[in-house]
Amino acid sequence: MATTYLTRTLGTPTDNLKWTFSAWIKRSAITGDNPVMSIGGDTSAYTRINFNGNGQIEFDNKPSGFEGRKMTSGYHRDPAAWYHVVVIYDSANATPGDRMIIYINGSRVTAFGTDADPDASTASGNTSGQTVRLGILDTGTYFSGAMAHAHFCDGQAYAASNFGETDSTSGIWIPITSPSVTYGNNGFFAKFADGATLTDSSGEGNNFTLGGGTVTALKDSPDNNFCTMNPLEKNTNNTQTFSNANNTAVITAGYAPIGSTMSVSKGKWYAECHIDSTASSGDLNIMLGINGSYNDPGNNTLGYSASAYGYYLYNGYMLNTNTSNSNTGGTQYVTSPGGGIVDDNKYWALALDCDNNKLYVRLDGTWLESANPSSGTGGYSITAPASTDWGCYRFANGVYFGNTNTFKWNFGNGFFGTTSAGATNADSDGYGVFKYSVPTGFKALCTAQLATYG
Repeated sequence: MATTYLTRTLGTPTDNLKWTFSAWIKRSAITGDNPVMSIGGDTSAYTRINFNGNGQIEFDNKPSGFEGRKMTSGYHRDPAAWYHVVVIYDSANATPGDRMIIYINGSRVTAFGTDADPDASTASGNTSGQTVRLGILDTGTYFSGAMAHAHFCDGQAYAASNFGETDSTSGIWIPITSPSVTYGNNGFFAKFADGATLTDSSGEGNNFTLGGGTVTALKDSPDNNFCTMNPLEKNTNNTQTFSNANNTAVITAGYAPIGSTMSVSKGKWYAECHIDSTASSGDLNIMLGINGSYNDPGNNTLGYSASAYGYYLYNGYMLNTNTSNSNTGGTQYVTSPGGGIVDDNKYWALALDCDNNKLYVRLDGTWLESANPSSGTGGYSITAPASTDWGCYRFANGVYFGNTNTFKWNFGNGFFGTTSAGATNADSDGYGVFKYSVPTGFKALCTAQLATYG
């Protein structure tokens, strides 16, 4: 959501002492505060749910001084996962330990770093005239990531099982899309199903106001998790920043590449990447490719090892075993170097065929060197995934000469950053949305496809 947030002013509550909030969260930022929901102020009086800088979930109620605080002892900082967070406020409950409850992915949290129960019948922020916010604290600290199925049930104390269930096929915890719950006067159901619609789906008419930007409706969802770039792949030799639910990555200085959150060892996979001339530098000193190596996270170019391949946009070389970190070194997989591509405001794509050990590169809709991944002709021969260091490959990007460059990936969500792919080209099973047609047999990299083809 970046600097996007939603607000609405509360009316008379059904019950100021009892309510439940439920939401599905996929984190982008993994440092600093990452607020999910807040009511009221930020320093003097508030109720809030927040991922702190360590990844602990904080549930605070502070109408005047700390009168209720739960902070998990466990850390929740996996940027590849959807978290289902449910909190219950029920200060009239006779059992102190049941007055503030947290569930994560269907399980009640019992281990806390801070565990302070509110006094009986302590008021909460669910009060007429207060502002409820999704994705921001009132000081301007924003939530960074994706959010889905946000429920607020005024006057009810519901367990996580009212909002989620275990999928009988995959065994993962997924949303109940139409839960049988009562929302109450201040209740709401923000589906986030349509980026242009802020309508409350609870039936209570408690619509939101959009602030700070736009809501981007992604294909990525709790029941079909999509691949993104991985902010946990840090390297001290350069700086990486991530945004747009980790689909946009910026590398500054150093050679070290970054990879995707999902790896594959079989099947056929397709991804697109926009290189934006207004947000990059260095005459296309940019590399796109795949990584299956322990060696590349050092200050080395993508393609440094025998288990990684980096297509160097500036001269058209596919680099492999490039231990000299040269722009033409190592094993060169090239028949006609491109070179001279001075306008980097272009759309690139990669097709990874793990069944036939091939990698294909596309520029603005045309496969390079007359290759055709649909028929399996042309392309670059690669080491079989089982013979790589990791036993698998992941999509990757890197830089050369340590310039600052911006990569806007589309793994099937249908957006390059916040810009629509502008087309409805889907993979063969209809999961991903891409700018260009997907070659026959290739898939969007998401859990629904991995379960069958990965």
